[in-house]
Amino acid sequence: MRPQRKDEGPSAQEGASPQTQRTWELERLVRALEPFDPDEVDYATSDGVVTIEFPDRARFVLNRQTAADQMWFAAGARAWHFDWDAARNAWIDDKEGRELFAQIADSISGKTGKKIAL
Repeated sequence: MRPQRKDEGPSAQEGASPQTQRTWELERLVRALEPFDPDEVDYATSDGVVTIEFPDRARFVLNRQTAADQMWFAAGARAWHFDWDAARNAWIDDKEGRELFAQIADSISGKTGKKIAL
């Protein structure tokens, strides 16, 4: 299920287009998932989507929403929409104000019982 690794850019940077930033964020998540044993956490990528799968068949999904100019993350029955905040140089949830990777890390850690560094 794992994609071939390609040369990856840094996480969101000032001056990068929103599309480029969204792509970097997907790549950042993939890099963070690579150290996991595939029997513990597996993932697949496809055209702007990273799907994370767990042994119990639960799935989390991060995808770029180009038309909405957002990043969306779904974990179980919950879903969040993140807007780019240039002042914070981060994707911020439009309801709770959480940063994208803090939410992803907490969700994966809660599911696996292991800390994930994003």
